[in-house]
Amino acid sequence: MFPLFRVLVPASLFLLLLPITVLASGGGGETLDLTKHTVGYISLLIFAIAYLLVMAEEVTHLRKSKPVLMAAGIIWILIAAVYASHDLPHAAEVAIRHNILEYAELFFFLLVAMTYINAMEERLIFQTLRTRLVTAGLTYRQIFWITGALSFVISPVADNLTTALLMCAVIMALGKDNKRFILLACINIVVAANAGGAFSPFGDITTLMVW
Repeated sequence: MFPLFRVLVPASLFLLLLPITVLASGGGGETLDLTKHTVGYISLLIFAIAYLLVMAEEVTHLRKSKPVLMAAGIIWILIAAVYASHDLPHAAEVAIRHNILEYAELFFFLLVAMTYINAMEERLIFQTLRTRLVTAGLTYRQIFWITGALSFVISPVADNLTTALLMCAVIMALGKDNKRFILLACINIVVAANAGGAFSPFGDITTLMVW
C-alpha cells in the first residue's frame, strides 16, 4: 500500500503557507500591503526555514508535514494579529477560508488519484506489468526511456500530477531493489510529465495561447 498521507499532506499543506498572497489579491476587500512590513519578512523567513526542513527530511528524519504545519500556523497567527490590530479581522477570515478551500480541492484530488493507484496495486496490475516487462527482456535503460515517453504523451490528456503518480508507481514496482534507478526514473517522469503538458496545446490555457 502506498504511504497515502505522506504524499497528500506535505504537498497540499504548502497552500496554507501563502496567506500574504491571498490577502494581496484583494479577495477580502480592504487589505494591507505587508510586502515591506516586518511581518512580511518574518513570514518569508519562516517559509524558507520550513522549506529547508522539508528538503532535509532524509537527514533530519522529520516528517514533511510537521515543519509545514508549524510554519503555516505561525504565519497565519502573525498575519491575523496584524489585521486585527488594524480592525480588519474580516479580511483575514476571507483569506483563511480561501486557503482552506484551495487546500481541500488539492487534497481531495490527490486522495482520488492515490485511491485509484492503490486499487490498481491491490489488483496486482503493477505486478503484472512488472512481470511482462521483465519477461520482455527490457533493460533499466529501456524502461527509463519508455516510462518517460509515456509520461510525456499522457500528461496533456491526464493531469501532470496523476501521470507522475501513475508512472512512478510503475517504476517502483519494476525496480524494487534498485533505489538509484527509481530515483532517476521518477525524476525523468516528473520532467517528462511537465514537459508534455507544456509542449502540447492541450496542456493548459497558457500553452494554448503560446501555440
